Amino acid sequence: MPTVSLNGEAITNWEAFHNESQRMFGFPDFYGRNMNAWVDCMSYLRDDDNMSLFRLKPDEVLRIEVQHADFLRKQAPEILDDLIFCIEAINERYADYGEKPALELILR
Repeated sequence: MPTVSLNGEAITNWEAFHNESQRMFGFPDFYGRNMNAWVDCMSYLRDDDNMSLFRLKPDEVLRIEVQHADFLRKQAPEILDDLIFCIEAINERYADYGEKPALELILR
């Protein structure tokens, strides 16, 4: 299973979150650096649109591990809450298209 580890200690604000996300997921240069753009990029994991480094097979799941999630929850709880919300929304979007969920979130 492909896995991306985000460093919760490095994510202290929205700019840091988007820096870490763009680097770890390989979002394109034109990435909008907001949660709408994050959702858009993560919604094309099974397509050939080059919105990230990952191309998932129909049954494959991308695991997102947030290391030091307790630190992130204390430092920037709104970021973690939005991340959880957006991952759920993305998986619902995949389900609406008759596909299996594409993302799994692990908090460490």
